[in-house]
Amino acid sequence: MSIFLDSSSVVIVQGITGSEGSKHTARMLAAGTRVVGGVNARKAGTTVVHGETELPVFGSVAEAIETTGANASIIFVPPVFAKDAMIEAIDAGIELLVVITEGVPVHDSAEAWAYAKAKGNVTRIIGPNCPGIITPGESLLGITPATISGPGPIGLVSKSGTLTYQMMFELRDIGFSTAIGIGGDPIVGTTHIDAIAAFEADPATEAIVMIGEIGGDAEERAAEYIAANVTKPVVAYVAGFTAPEGKTMGHAGAIVSGASGTAIAKKTALEAAGVRVGKTPSEAAALLREAIGR
Repeated sequence: MSIFLDSSSVVIVQGITGSEGSKHTARMLAAGTRVVGGVNARKAGTTVVHGETELPVFGSVAEAIETTGANASIIFVPPVFAKDAMIEAIDAGIELLVVITEGVPVHDSAEAWAYAKAKGNVTRIIGPNCPGIITPGESLLGITPATISGPGPIGLVSKSGTLTYQMMFELRDIGFSTAIGIGGDPIVGTTHIDAIAAFEADPATEAIVMIGEIGGDAEERAAEYIAANVTKPVVAYVAGFTAPEGKTMGHAGAIVSGASGTAIAKKTALEAAGVRVGKTPSEAAALLREAIGR
């Protein structure tokens, strides 16, 4: 079992002919992902070749879905084109949409999110500015190295790409049902709560690791949700305990104003909800091991 992505997911790549799209298409194929084509209106009718796999390039997402039966897409396009790519995928009714692109204007992300909602939330968006999602041993839709960890009982949701990779490495001997990097922008399509709710409902996920960071109140809201709805063990790590007040740190959403959004405030809220919080990623991994007796 897994959440959102599995071996049956059929994937297209928006921006498949670009350098990043091409590089990560090859890596997704190597990870076992069922990539069946890509989209680039200017190169429609051509193909791209990765090893023994030849993939068609379509003029639109709708055409790609009609021809291949794709139900998932990943976006590798420059920030200026990201909103249009998202809207196109939503209009076509894609079920899962991962937006890797960094630097998407917040108002563009907000508009795309609102558009998906107005269309009935048929499309689940992950990102932007994220590493995507991986169900080890089954499918990769993103840029997470597929060799870090194998399948197992841990569900991981993280704002940070690099900390996603580190936590997967720390717990590689146990393994993961699904690991999701939701992105650190102020507006993202899938939240901590969305992922935690899905992990709670997934019978193959025995415990949940949540990685947050300074800025906003996503972790505090997740703490409230966990306290009211989650029965499985949850451990957490919050990045940014030493961050100076009022300074953006890396992610566009990682900005602290007064006492709001600090790592201490998030840690306090999570611990009040019964979530054990590690001071470092390694400590959080050790807490997870204790929680499941591994």
